[in-house]
Amino acid sequence: MEAQALPPDLLTRPFRTSEALRRGVTPSRLRADDLWTPTPGVRTVEIPTTLLERTYAFAAAAPREFAFAHATAARLLGIPLPYALDEDPHIHIVTPTDANRIRRGEVMGHRGLESREVVEVHGLPVVGPADTWADLGEYVGAGLPVGLDDLIVAGDAAANLLGEVAPLKRAVEARVRPRGKVTLTFALPRVRLGAWSPMETRSRLMVTRAGLPEPRHNRPVVSHTGEWLGFGDLVWEQQRVVGEYMGVEFHTRSRDKVHDGLRRDRVERGDWAVVEIVSADVFEHEARAAKLREIAGCLGVNAHVLDVIAAAPQFFAPAQFARPRRRRS
Repeated sequence: MEAQALPPDLLTRPFRTSEALRRGVTPSRLRADDLWTPTPGVRTVEIPTTLLERTYAFAAAAPREFAFAHATAARLLGIPLPYALDEDPHIHIVTPTDANRIRRGEVMGHRGLESREVVEVHGLPVVGPADTWADLGEYVGAGLPVGLDDLIVAGDAAANLLGEVAPLKRAVEARVRPRGKVTLTFALPRVRLGAWSPMETRSRLMVTRAGLPEPRHNRPVVSHTGEWLGFGDLVWEQQRVVGEYMGVEFHTRSRDKVHDGLRRDRVERGDWAVVEIVSADVFEHEARAAKLREIAGCLGVNAHVLDVIAAAPQFFAPAQFARPRRRRS
């Protein structure tokens, strides 16, 4: 016997089984092998594989008041996360404090919706960038996946979405004893606007921790005659130095290398020094020391004053910040 045809609109979206039954779909049709059950009470024609597809499926059966939160919210907002969180299989949601707990295998529930700003992303309710950044503090600590530099990277991205850093500070201050407060508080003054990628943020942290002047992110690079030469990832305007992070995704193909070479020549003809930075320069000690000496030379800074050890990536906030010394009587 030929399977019962579904209403056309149910072929393209997740739908509740209760809705299908009301529209004349039989219970046996809803149990057929060609339909998927991404969450109890919901069916789809295609298996949801992406995060967006999975959140749409959950939203079809969600309670009246909820928002996607924590790692799920960060991913929907485009806030970079460390690998362990980016691959988190759970869908994180937040509901009002007085609401009943949702018990679904794929869901990680949180409370406190009433104290968080909610925005709409792809038609879904999502905790806003500032509160999502503050919520990332729950993943901070020994044995947990988020460290100091991860928070600064995420803070840069959240600040870009908001157009300012101040909302992040307000979000942390509004919490009562938030998890990860020490690291969040230490990260806040190190968050900047303008970084377009996690490695641009990490490159900035490297040079400033070494004792070099802080660059500005993605500033216009202009020749002495006023000719616009492009944007620089890290720009020291007074010293006319540009730091360019050369990521694998956009700078390894032959045509990319040709384009990069032409761009570098154009910037250097405009009387700017160009320093190329790769991943190893940030994460490997010997490469980092050599790159910092190169940048110092371009900036006119004595390389002997560089603190190469302090320039390494940092996972924990400094101990002296986390545990203030007691005053001696």
